[in-house]
Amino acid sequence: MELFEELKTLGVDVDGGLRRINNNAKLYTRLLGTFVKSIEGQSVAPDFDEAQVAEAVEKAHAIKGTAGNLSITPVYEAYTKVVDLLRAGQIDDARPILQEIQPVQAAIVDCIKGHME
Repeated sequence: MELFEELKTLGVDVDGGLRRINNNAKLYTRLLGTFVKSIEGQSVAPDFDEAQVAEAVEKAHAIKGTAGNLSITPVYEAYTKVVDLLRAGQIDDARPILQEIQPVQAAIVDCIKGHME
């Protein structure tokens, strides 16, 4: 299956992402690689402690931004909630959202990496 079609099955709004960059498929593909690097460099594990909240907010916000720009909807929506909850001090409410999104996020990252090798 082609990368874009596979991403669509994972909930990514590929058409929306492409529209943001004038339907430039090569650029979108390259930016998907940037998303993978962002996830790998900014991962937010749900088992962070209270002292790591500021760092978790920063990382979650970066992932949210990258996912939003590329219309990686499931990741964007989850991290939007996580950022809002963490900023409101609702750490325990943010953890299950992180646990839920991580397998989806991993599937999207694996899909992108699998098509770029």
